Amino acid sequence: MERLTVLVVDDDREIREGIEIYLRNEGYRVLKASDGREALDLLEQEEVHLIVLDIMMPNMDGIQATFRIRDSRNIPIIMLSAKSEETDKIHGLSVGADDYVTKPFHPLELMARVKSQLRRYVTLGTIGGGEGSSIVRVGGLELDPDSKSLTVDGEPVKLTPIEYRITELLMQNAGRVFSINEIYERVWKEEAYNADNIVAVHIRKIREKIEADPKSPRYLKVVWGIGYKIEK
Repeated sequence: MERLTVLVVDDDREIREGIEIYLRNEGYRVLKASDGREALDLLEQEEVHLIVLDIMMPNMDGIQATFRIRDSRNIPIIMLSAKSEETDKIHGLSVGADDYVTKPFHPLELMARVKSQLRRYVTLGTIGGGEGSSIVRVGGLELDPDSKSLTVDGEPVKLTPIEYRITELLMQNAGRVFSINEIYERVWKEEAYNADNIVAVHIRKIREKIEADPKSPRYLKVVWGIGYKIEK
């Protein structure tokens, strides 16, 4: 497999270089940018497999950069922020981030999250691809595990890696209700802790992409007090 490239975006040079040391020790190729604009320029020039992206930066902050990145790319984004409030985490996830780490953080925690996101990214077939998978159809939804793609009534839908994994889990088990903790542990591959808002944000984003009327969903249903399911 090719060497994976991580783009580190932070206006603090010491943080960029500190993260770079740990990433290089893990065998990753590292690119660095000091703000969102510089990051977007690098993405046009280089193949990047994951982005570690600070929120608070001059010129273009992490939120604006994520909006721009998600217009054309589904690569994993781990957001960094000195803010610890739950609302900031939800905001970051709602604009398209896959994970969130609060400063100050232990470098080994960040490395674990990087590895986790890249495992999912590679498994999704973004680098390489799977074999022998069959199309999963639920009504007008059609999920292709080979190409890791989803269409709704024949129209392609762009999903982030996390959104795809949630959709895949629910579609492959259509009719089964999954609790929030079950979804988190199966998709994030770690023990669920305060997962309610994190999962809910991704569910809302999926609904916005697959439902004609997200407020009255046809497919992705909540079972109050229990969890979520894809309706058969």
